[in-house]
Amino acid sequence: MLLRKVSQSSALCGTILRIPPVLSGAQRQAGAVVAVQNARLYASQAAEAVMEKPAAVGTDTVTSKLEKKPATVESKSFAVSMFKGQISTAQIFPFPSVLNEEQDQFLRELVGPVGKFFEEVNDPAKNDALEKVEDHTMEGLKEMGAFGLQVPADLGGLGLTNTQYARLVEIVGMHDLGVGITLGAHQSIGFKGILLFGNPAQKEKYLPKLATGENIAAFCLTEPASGSDAASIKTTAVQSPCGQYFTLNGSKIWISNGGLAEIFTVFAKTPTKDPKTGEMKDKITAFVVERSFGGVTHGPPEKKMGIKASNTAEVYFENVRVPADCVLGEVGGGFKVAMNILNNGRFGMAAALAGTMKGVIVKAVDHAANRTQFGNKIHNYGAIQEKMARMAMLHYVTESMAYMVSGNMDSGATEFQIEAAISKIFASEAAWTVTDECIQVMGGMGFMKDSGVERVMRDLRIFRIFEGTNDILRLFVALNGFQNAGNQLKSLQKALKNPLGNAGLLAGEITKRAKRKAGLGSGLTLQGTVHPELAHSGDLTVKAIEQFGAVIEELLLKHGKKIIDEQFVLKRVADCAIDLYAMVVVLSRASRSLSQGHPSAQHEKMLCETWCIEAHDRIMQDIKALHSGQSRQVFKNLRAISTAVVENGGVVSPHPLGF
Repeated sequence: MLLRKVSQSSALCGTILRIPPVLSGAQRQAGAVVAVQNARLYASQAAEAVMEKPAAVGTDTVTSKLEKKPATVESKSFAVSMFKGQISTAQIFPFPSVLNEEQDQFLRELVGPVGKFFEEVNDPAKNDALEKVEDHTMEGLKEMGAFGLQVPADLGGLGLTNTQYARLVEIVGMHDLGVGITLGAHQSIGFKGILLFGNPAQKEKYLPKLATGENIAAFCLTEPASGSDAASIKTTAVQSPCGQYFTLNGSKIWISNGGLAEIFTVFAKTPTKDPKTGEMKDKITAFVVERSFGGVTHGPPEKKMGIKASNTAEVYFENVRVPADCVLGEVGGGFKVAMNILNNGRFGMAAALAGTMKGVIVKAVDHAANRTQFGNKIHNYGAIQEKMARMAMLHYVTESMAYMVSGNMDSGATEFQIEAAISKIFASEAAWTVTDECIQVMGGMGFMKDSGVERVMRDLRIFRIFEGTNDILRLFVALNGFQNAGNQLKSLQKALKNPLGNAGLLAGEITKRAKRKAGLGSGLTLQGTVHPELAHSGDLTVKAIEQFGAVIEELLLKHGKKIIDEQFVLKRVADCAIDLYAMVVVLSRASRSLSQGHPSAQHEKMLCETWCIEAHDRIMQDIKALHSGQSRQVFKNLRAISTAVVENGGVVSPHPLGF
């Protein structure tokens, strides 16, 4: 009976699956997925880079072997699965617990002294006023080993796991984001390339002095004409005829630690022979560059809105002779190096900003609990209670994301790019909202410099811009998701060519879509995975995932590869993905607390329930907008309004007074 159902014509199967027959052509099959390699946007280039597993990075041979494999390993990434309307729980449930007894004890021994140092030694207000980290603070950080947190112990570092690193970064973020940028620019991106891609000789040469802070590192990618569009850099590195060195020329702007660093990870275009055509093409290569090579200079420290304690400067490279053994990874493989460095470090930003939120929430609570107005403490008023509750929720989600991603990484996950990008977007926006609300709760007191909150507000503004602007990262999240969903559609197209041989697969897909059309559940469930007390929240999450998967498929079939140009659509898709990921991480964490009987379990249950109810409603609203003809008109209007404003050089409408 089953075979008879699916052995009818492939056209019939295609009708039920809503895959038009025209998609069976090779050209249209390619159109069903996001054609990342041909995209004009940075986001699409990033999508191409990070979708390849680290093992394949930089080696054409390995990549080609991977492409020839007939079967692909099913992704364990929750974010990848949700774009297909599926649920992969492997990296979500239970909430990660990755520290062994020794690691847990070592971290506990570090947390106290680091917290005490930032409370008693570091002065964030003075650092901000001086526009530099005080010398005694820098020396104290070096003595504590803060410049080599993840450098292996045998190379002079503390050898921390990602989760241990996140916990310490959280403390830094609570107290001083300027110091946080100095440390992060050094190790989260500055020498991270050496950790990830360096050969043994490079690691032994550079990491010991970087770990002690004797040498400071910087990450040099951004240029005057190249921000988010990393592939458009102009800095060049031309290999000598003897092949022993490269001559580096160009400049990089807004480089954190640019005026302090001795070691730079620099990205430059190098003429590279295409192995297929034999033609010479410019490709990006990553280099380790020492200031001592000569020809490396920097401009004065930039005057900034916030994170003033960190050093930011332009860096110039003039005929710098870089030895060939300073190439990081492969010649021509620099874009993948850059993207992997950034992907690998984004969880740290979420952890730091979770700390920032925790600090400002304490200030808001202190004020609300002690301020009396109209004969009552202001924390008793509903308007203040809503603010405090939402601040707590945003912190809970951010903290859950940070330790979910770090736990996945420590467990050996290779696909966490979408999740890491989501954590950066969410954390940077949540921290801004929480700090803004803290100022509102504190009123005039919050606006005053002495409260310290205005400095935090200034410091936070950059986090939505650097290490991938949130606008670009939203495209990155959506396009990565579309690429994976498109690959699934390609598999279904192939299955349609041989319906008898793929009876089980096609029957399952037919049933799923038939149920979806009838308004029934597709069979997805989180029962038995989430705690019973969170069953309703789990059901809301499942419903949202089912609807999300359906709209992703519809958009792919409608737009094909042109989805890359639909940025109004992509933004809303990314917002849905962010809310969905937030729902599952709090479901996982709250389930663990309930199962283990934590004293805070019922409080966490309320945080989780409230978040899931409201997130579900937002997702449904976004999905409705993606279906709506009225929304398409809004997108059309927005495009036209923007065009008119740009053409006019400012607002178009005349002043209401006529002059």
